[in-house]
Amino acid sequence: MRGHGYPRPQLERESWISLDGAGWDFAIDAEGVCRLPEEVVWDRKIYVPFAPETAMSGVHESGLYQSVWYRRSFDAPPREPGRRVILHFGAVDYAATVWVNDELAVRHEGGYTPFSADITDLLNDAGPQTIAVRTEDDPADLAKPRGKQDWRPEPHSIWYYRTTGIWQTVWLEVVAESYLEQLRWTPDATQWEIGLDVRLAGKQRRDLRLHVKLTQDGRVLANDTYSFNSDEIARRIGISDPGIDDYRNEMLWSPERPRLIDAEIELLDPEGNIVDRVRSYTALRSIALLGDRFVLNGKPYPLRLVLDQGYWPDSGLTAPDDDAYRRDVELARAMGFNGVRKHQKIESPRFLYWADRLGLLVWEEMPSAYRFAKQTIERLPPQWTEAVMRDISHPCVIAWVPFNESWGVPDLPDNPAQRHFVETMYHLTKTLDPSRPVIGNDGWESIATDLVTIHDYDADAERLARRYSLTGETIPSLLQSERPGHKVLALPEFTYKDQPILLTEFGGIAFHRDRAHTWGYSRVEDAEDLARKYYKLLSAVRGCPLLAGFCYTQFTDTYQEANGLLYMDRTPKFPIEQIAVATRGPVTPQDFQMEASWRGAVMGNEKQKGGAERKMRADR
Repeated sequence: MRGHGYPRPQLERESWISLDGAGWDFAIDAEGVCRLPEEVVWDRKIYVPFAPETAMSGVHESGLYQSVWYRRSFDAPPREPGRRVILHFGAVDYAATVWVNDELAVRHEGGYTPFSADITDLLNDAGPQTIAVRTEDDPADLAKPRGKQDWRPEPHSIWYYRTTGIWQTVWLEVVAESYLEQLRWTPDATQWEIGLDVRLAGKQRRDLRLHVKLTQDGRVLANDTYSFNSDEIARRIGISDPGIDDYRNEMLWSPERPRLIDAEIELLDPEGNIVDRVRSYTALRSIALLGDRFVLNGKPYPLRLVLDQGYWPDSGLTAPDDDAYRRDVELARAMGFNGVRKHQKIESPRFLYWADRLGLLVWEEMPSAYRFAKQTIERLPPQWTEAVMRDISHPCVIAWVPFNESWGVPDLPDNPAQRHFVETMYHLTKTLDPSRPVIGNDGWESIATDLVTIHDYDADAERLARRYSLTGETIPSLLQSERPGHKVLALPEFTYKDQPILLTEFGGIAFHRDRAHTWGYSRVEDAEDLARKYYKLLSAVRGCPLLAGFCYTQFTDTYQEANGLLYMDRTPKFPIEQIAVATRGPVTPQDFQMEASWRGAVMGNEKQKGGAERKMRADR
């Protein structure tokens, strides 16, 4: 990808080579008849890692096809004797088979998670090397996790163009015979310690040691060495408690103060020689639920999230470059949000890196299947496990969402097997990561969840405020009586126990110059009206004491869905400063002046509208 960043930012080595770019041969195998690279007619080129449906790929063909093929030559990276070459794929949709020099290297299933292969023994001694990749992605298969990818020829409703084949970076890495394969950081700000789990790969040795140095702004927090008893090691690293709250707060990570801890990790042999060295980072921060509040670093923290689907006009699910990820994080912050709900997409680690670095909370959500079948049950748990384990160490990630709006489990109220599946995925996620809240099924029909999350697109701000300005005694009635989306909010098996309640989809106000080919949950005619409606909705929701937070729909327009605060090219539909004040409330004298002028404009508009309605009634 142009504008490279290291593809795996929490386990970074110096020696790596990107294979992205225009040097790939490409072929569309519409019926999926080819099984080996020599059967393929290589009739075009593609720019990796952009999917063939996108303009930036150079192919820009969005038909229905079963399989696509990739091939490219490369030079083997220079390496010392005994060192290994690892081939990495960030994500390939949906199933991939990879050959190196006509020998099978690896197979992988799952369109949103990374995979790799040690290809050292497949490399030629001299001359160019060849990679060939076959991807299988049946567009009609509704039992696979596919997210927002449409099964019809053209996007309809809330579904968009498909993403076929390679859509995240492809890269090579040179490692030692024994090397650090996986790091897992688990911060515990209440105990002032950080858990570190390390897994080794390659040649198995029992005589290696692990040296870990943690620093923050040049100050050494830990400098320890540990011995291995197996190919894994788990340690709790104590951090000196500064004692004074001001110093404590300066060390903790939050969106307002994204304080990271840099890590240097070395694998040492018995003589103290460095076998492997990586750079990483972590942070001290705590997440908890206290009654009906979400708690960050020991204090109640209202969540102001925006729904982010992560599409770009010319590159689909793949950002055009690394700066685009950074810009999205900066835009969300500038609009007054402290987090995003990444919707139906496992986003690139580069986005999470910038969220960690700049300070933005992230809810991570599994792309949905749309059919409850044997294949769904077999596919979802391992793919979700890969996603959770890939991103578990990022400080920005604060919640996991295995299901959204009962997609893939459409008969939850009447089907015990589907309810058990949601409960299974909830408990699997809690087993993988006990430190974060899990929302079993976001939106409605709650059955196993740490947070009660509601999707409600009522466009009437006053009615929305009345609905959620309730007391604890009336919450059970709300959960059983309200039916946004024609779905009950909680199933009978769910017992409300003071869990935080969040409005995790609302708004969806559409405004676009192309009215005929776009839609939203409600519509306005101009940017000024969008600003007024947004201000009223956000003021109403922020004023509901029952709610621990919200997630507005949505960050940008996405193809035909025109309910973004930004156009798809990231241009604001009304000034960013106004969006921020409406999102978070005023915090500066200028903000209060802006809000006062808005309030006058809104009230004047409402009086004018009411007068017009009264005149119409009189005329009748």
